[in-house]
Amino acid sequence: MSLILDAAGLTDVGLVRASNEDSFGYDERLGIFVVCDGMGGHAAGEVASRIAVDTVLGYFREHEPAVREDAYLNDAPLGARLLAEAVKQANDAILEYAVAHKNTSGMGTTLVAARFAEDTVSIANVGDSRIYLLRDGQLLQLTEDHSLVMEQVRRGMLTLEEAKRSSVQNIITRALGTDESTLPDLGEFPAQNGDLLLLATDGVLRHVEDDEIRDILLQVPSLKAACATLIEAANQGGGDDNSTCVLVRMLNGTPSGQG
Repeated sequence: MSLILDAAGLTDVGLVRASNEDSFGYDERLGIFVVCDGMGGHAAGEVASRIAVDTVLGYFREHEPAVREDAYLNDAPLGARLLAEAVKQANDAILEYAVAHKNTSGMGTTLVAARFAEDTVSIANVGDSRIYLLRDGQLLQLTEDHSLVMEQVRRGMLTLEEAKRSSVQNIITRALGTDESTLPDLGEFPAQNGDLLLLATDGVLRHVEDDEIRDILLQVPSLKAACATLIEAANQGGGDDNSTCVLVRMLNGTPSGQG
């Protein structure tokens, strides 16, 4: 039986920043969901994140998706290759905009994206925004951060606790718009009835621990209310960054309407 998607999203400027450089967007009919966290002065981060979201959504909305011959993608499943092609086009669009608008030079954005097709979920990740899966009461982190501190954690140079206290935890090692050859990490897995996918920026994740995220997702049945509760928790934890989240529930039958 085909799964029906029920989704909600929310973004908030936080308690410290003057502007919101996060962007998100989704199309339930096409099964595509995107969250981005921009960076760059003079509102350039807001531009970069919006370009990325619009380009990825547009890739699936405007024409029959297709992939180019690319050695990096040859071994990936088709769904992941299509998503990677959309991300590549987003990277190109940001670079082109920066060339035409010199005051935005150096802008970039993180990106996490998910696409649902034939009961399969494809995901892509660039930067330190994350995708989580809540399945059977267990919260699983599906992406790895492209950040300096998490690279050090993976190499055994820092513990997770040390990374959380690090003064350089905001330094990312991969972003869209910073290099012509920026590539996303890709993944694909079969969806199950009742799965709940969370896409979120680090403004949420820095202040809300995984256990608290899981408890909120389990205890707050409305997706809209759960998004609001996650962002409220991030603001209560400090709110020193923009915070954005998108939730997608996979269901057999008709969407709940809770949103």
